[in-house]
Amino acid sequence: MKISPLAPKSFPTLPKIDGLDCYVARAHYKEWDRCDLTLIKTCEGTSVAGVLTQSKCASPEVMICREHLAHGQARALIVNAGNSNAFTGAKGRSACDHILSRVSNHIGCAENEVYISSTGVIGVPLPIDKANQGLDRIFTEEPCSWQQAAETICTTDTFPKGAAASVMIAGKKVQISAIIKGSGMIEPDMATMLGYIFTDADIDAHFLQEMLNKANAKSFSCITVDSDTSTSDTVLAFATGKAGNDKLSSFDDDGADAFMAALDNICKEMAHLVVKDGEGASKFIEINVSGATNDESAHVIAKSIANSPLVKTAIAGEDANWGRVVMAVGKAGEPADRDLLTIAFGNHIVAKDGGAIEGFDEAPVAQHLKGDTIEIYVDIGLGDGASTVWTCDLTHGYIEINADYRS
Repeated sequence: MKISPLAPKSFPTLPKIDGLDCYVARAHYKEWDRCDLTLIKTCEGTSVAGVLTQSKCASPEVMICREHLAHGQARALIVNAGNSNAFTGAKGRSACDHILSRVSNHIGCAENEVYISSTGVIGVPLPIDKANQGLDRIFTEEPCSWQQAAETICTTDTFPKGAAASVMIAGKKVQISAIIKGSGMIEPDMATMLGYIFTDADIDAHFLQEMLNKANAKSFSCITVDSDTSTSDTVLAFATGKAGNDKLSSFDDDGADAFMAALDNICKEMAHLVVKDGEGASKFIEINVSGATNDESAHVIAKSIANSPLVKTAIAGEDANWGRVVMAVGKAGEPADRDLLTIAFGNHIVAKDGGAIEGFDEAPVAQHLKGDTIEIYVDIGLGDGASTVWTCDLTHGYIEINADYRS
């Protein structure tokens, strides 16, 4: 598989998180020569938070995570790649329950402390025989690297994705490591494909959930590749408590703001990586909408622009077709006035006050569009609402990948 031209040069160095270990093995969920089963064991007392897909056809794995998050504690995460197990009825839930039972027995914990995700083809029940083979292998494996874990959770991704940060909390150094997968079927209303964040900080589960919700609203909920929300979207955050800091339970606690800033950066970096690996992507696009009646309205307008096939194909063709942006603003259903709009590509205003800038020079605009990072600015001219959304262009590569996805 050809690596995305927007991929980073290498996988980042992610610190080991005290209180957890990663393992990978091959379950042969698909006919591929790679590992496709990931197990991450965490220590007793690990708190957990999560954001999950808003799809009305969510997988049993998502439903299980929702149920288990009510307890706020975790001892393990198990991830299957190659089969989403979504839309599989009782068979799908039975497969999950079987895996949960085996993992919890192996670790010696309650089943509601085990979290599960699956990603891949929809509508095919997860084969229990292959799951069992994979579990037999993974229970005897030695711990692996973060890069191996990141590679194993992938499906159509062209590169493994990870991010890391460190922060001081009341004199204690706290580490954060995160891995994520995602390339297509990306317009999460809450999270992204599958993303996992791990820290050795001591954080109350309710407060961890509050922080993850805030970080998600400015990152994963602001990306789109193809406007399609997956049945399996999951982001989970685990805090082992091994850093030795005083437990964080509110933003009044010393170090809480610093951890929040680090979590924001991690989530935004991972969200950008998903877009940069968008199926067939050749350009990373940032859409900034300002001047809307409120932030929510700006967000809807920005998503309308980001999801427009006409806008995305114009960017792929390096065509500054600002008329398509106007179209996307108008169809969003939010307050807008054509005679107040301002549109710019990069630093170059191309339309204002209901029409094109008379005599504007297209050369610098064309030069901006030749780059691999494109900026579109739209001012609605009605208020103070603002939002930023990230997407990618739409190329023949997207069609090629998805036309034969099941083969």
